[in-house]
Amino acid sequence: MNYTKSEVLQYVSANDVRFIKLFYIDIFGNVKSISIQPGELDRAFSTGIPFDSNAVRGFSSITEGDLYLVPDPATLSVLPWRPQQGRVVRFFCNIKWPNSSPFDADTRQLLLNTLDKIKKLGFECRVGTKCEFYLFKLDENGKPTLTPQDYAGYCDLAPVDKGENVRREICLTLAKMGIEPELSFHEAGPGQHQVVFRHALGLEAIDNLETFKTIVRTVANGCGLFATFLPKPLQDEAGSGLLINISLYKNGINCFDGEELSDEAKSFMAGIFAHIKEITAFLNPLPSSYSRFGSHNAPNALAWTRKHSGKLLRVPLSRNGEIGRVEVRSPDPSCNPYLALSLILEAGMEGLEKKLALKQQEDSDEKQIETLPSSINEAMELVKQSAFVHKVLPAAMLESFTKEVHVEPLFGKI
Repeated sequence: MNYTKSEVLQYVSANDVRFIKLFYIDIFGNVKSISIQPGELDRAFSTGIPFDSNAVRGFSSITEGDLYLVPDPATLSVLPWRPQQGRVVRFFCNIKWPNSSPFDADTRQLLLNTLDKIKKLGFECRVGTKCEFYLFKLDENGKPTLTPQDYAGYCDLAPVDKGENVRREICLTLAKMGIEPELSFHEAGPGQHQVVFRHALGLEAIDNLETFKTIVRTVANGCGLFATFLPKPLQDEAGSGLLINISLYKNGINCFDGEELSDEAKSFMAGIFAHIKEITAFLNPLPSSYSRFGSHNAPNALAWTRKHSGKLLRVPLSRNGEIGRVEVRSPDPSCNPYLALSLILEAGMEGLEKKLALKQQEDSDEKQIETLPSSINEAMELVKQSAFVHKVLPAAMLESFTKEVHVEPLFGKI
């Protein structure tokens, strides 16, 4: 719902809201939160609520003082797993400096800026995501293990698929928050699952994805399980990907509709191909991200196809009312999706502005084409050398991301 500030204040007053959670995103895509009472909400909209940036990894290298959270009123949503008497609502927030200017490393603001650039070029983009995750058992002390909840495979049913009820509860909780998933099913790995989301406007799509990840972890914990979005939690099994589908509209017409690719679609894809290696570190920020590439149908080849295969881009034919789109298949769920989508869109926009030709042929021979970086170290070297990345990202944001040591997080942290 696209609430205004006045509508939000009225809703909170009339609907027994007792706690308000202010969600914000750190440089690595983790959701952080501060809770306030309803009486503080007007101040939050007017001047923001302060938090200690020095305590947030990735922010402390930019500033040692307070930053301020300003709620986006359009993101008001009741948290259905919290008590319905004395309700708890949440907002996504933009991060501000004390003088109310945007914080340099606020990746949600970065995506807003990118979407505004697209609009000024005469385009609109809609985004759908497909996110995979694993469910693991807890030990007797309540700590995560590497024992999958089940050993089912792709699209298996209960009782082999023991995650059916968990997925059901995830989807029902999403629906209560106004987010309608399109599909959900057991994926190829043991204890692995996928939820597919309908297309939405760019910022809304990524806010929905972050909400989804919070719901998955909350529902899994309530079921005595641990959910992880690590890209490769089990070395010999399928990795988890975050597939990003982009539809590009000009004058109300989808550039990816039809059997033949439009000139705009080709240039947009060419822009992605031109810069994908330079931005891979942001799409795949963990060492284990790179062991996923090239196995179990995960992409590695810088090519495109209309089929299901290990190519970077897929452009399925839009049949039976399906929305035409390009599917970017390399990102994984450990990335900051605001940052990842911004960079993908900026690359595509450069292709549009320069009218780049799409050199890659459909279903090219993989022996004759380039591949994605093979390690986080190789990917980070490409970031350092990239004029494109340095042009697109604010200096403080880039410094914050590259300054941190990109090591695998402790199991249970992502």
